[in-house]
Parts: sequence; C-alpha cells; structure tokens
Amino acid sequence: MSYTVYRQERIALENAYKNRMCEKYGVVEVTTDRQTKNGTMEFEFPVSCFSKNMIEYNGAHRLPKDNLKLATFKNGYVRKQNGAYSPYQINKVYKQNMRWTYVRDGKLYTNKWFGQAREMIGSQMARLIYMFEYAIRNYGLKPTQQIITINGIKYKRYE
Repeated sequence: MSYTVYRQERIALENAYKNRMCEKYGVVEVTTDRQTKNGTMEFEFPVSCFSKNMIEYNGAHRLPKDNLKLATFKNGYVRKQNGAYSPYQINKVYKQNMRWTYVRDGKLYTNKWFGQAREMIGSQMARLIYMFEYAIRNYGLKPTQQIITINGIKYKRYE
C-alpha cells in the first residue's frame, strides 16, 4: 500500500469518526478556512464552557451561557478556545528535568529544576478521541436524541 492510499484512508477514517461524534453529541464544527489550511479543527459543544465543578460551585444561573469550544492543532495540542485570554492547553502534563546555562562574570553556570511539559498527541485521530473523551469526562457531554430512526428512515426531532 502506498503512502498516498494510506493517507487517504486515514483521512476518511478521521472524517467518519468526526461526523459520527458530531451527530451523536450534537457538536458543530466551526473551523474557518484559515484554520483548515493550518491543520486546525475547532468544535462547538452543546454544553456550558464551564466545567461541572464550576457550575456546581457557582450555580448555573450565575455563569455566562457561552458554549464550550475545543480545537485540535496539527502540532499536537488540544486547546479550550474560550474562557481565557489565550487558548488553554488541555493536553496531559508531565514533570521534566530542565536546565538553563548562562554566563556571569566570565564563568558558565547551569541552573537545574523540575518543570512541566505538555504531552503532544501525534495523530489527528488520537487528538479527536482525546478531545471528545475530555468533553464527556469534564463537561458532562451526553448523546443527544435529535435524530431518530423509524423503520430505517431518519427524522430530525424538534422540541
């Protein structure tokens, strides 16, 4: 199998997963043309942009009604796109040994410390799965019943 065929199959699988999850959970893809060119995919979820714990602490009536927006990036990040000055990274964090070498009074010095680094998620499929599982786990995302099937015919349900 050539790389081109493999890549096309992988993209088809990613799109099928994305479409299925969007249909199942009522998620809307809001990716702009520029984001598409950069390899970014952004989604708007039908839940509040505040976590279950934040809603429980403050009460749902005191928080803005903004919907949650999450995006996957080509470089391996998954980010929350609203609720902060800049997009907030939701990738897993791990501790890492860090060093910084500098010159002072003609001598080399090295500082060492433990820092935090984000775990990069390598493939687009893995980023999509991580993003949906994160929304389900932290924001109480539940399947919607907007599309129902009766005798093999799909109907959209309006309330």
